[in-house]
Amino acid sequence: MQPSQPPMPPVLPALGCLTLASVMLFLFLMPFLFVDMMHQALSRLHLSPGAALLAVLAILIGSLINLPVHRIEREELQVMHPFAVWGPWWLSPTFQRVRQETVIAVNVGGCVVPSLIAAWQLPFLAASGPALLAATALVSAANITACYFAARPVPGIGIMMPGLISPAVSLLFTWMVLPMDAPERASVAFVAGILGPLVGADLLHLKEIGKVSTGLLSIGGAGTFDGIVLSGVLAALLA
Repeated sequence: MQPSQPPMPPVLPALGCLTLASVMLFLFLMPFLFVDMMHQALSRLHLSPGAALLAVLAILIGSLINLPVHRIEREELQVMHPFAVWGPWWLSPTFQRVRQETVIAVNVGGCVVPSLIAAWQLPFLAASGPALLAATALVSAANITACYFAARPVPGIGIMMPGLISPAVSLLFTWMVLPMDAPERASVAFVAGILGPLVGADLLHLKEIGKVSTGLLSIGGAGTFDGIVLSGVLAALLA
């Protein structure tokens, strides 16, 4: 008789624990990695390291602030998902509320701050000559068009679109119209990345808000994780 083989040590439970620990570590580090990525991208936009850090903090804190600009009275009760405008939309069905109006608001961190940073780039672009301004207008128009057709109204939330479309279009057209050694590539990509979702996805779809049941439409409403910020940051970082 052959001697019996010793039982193999359990592998799958150990692998399962290792995988779970890796996922938990990644989720813990992801906000820090994203903040560092934002700081690096903003540092390329004619901002000092200190100003870039202040801009990151303004985006993070401002993402919690929605400034109402218009109210539309509705006959039916409108569903509002409070967490949807701050990013974690999967919590929305549990905490949804209803109201008899639709509030159109502007998010400070997701719209106001990145728009001010984009406006800060214009004097530097203008100083580089009309050709660069024309390139910025071309890239921005392409991204606005792409975002307009990619965005769609979602009941209870507002206007949504796939988050990677805008930075991809901004980068592609920036690479197409500007040489690799162009000094303002990051600024062009950032401006186009901001204007695409802001104008194409949000502003040009405002006329459709009457057809969507939602209690709150926040422009730039997901703040830090909104398409406006994500688009501008990725475009500037990778341009």
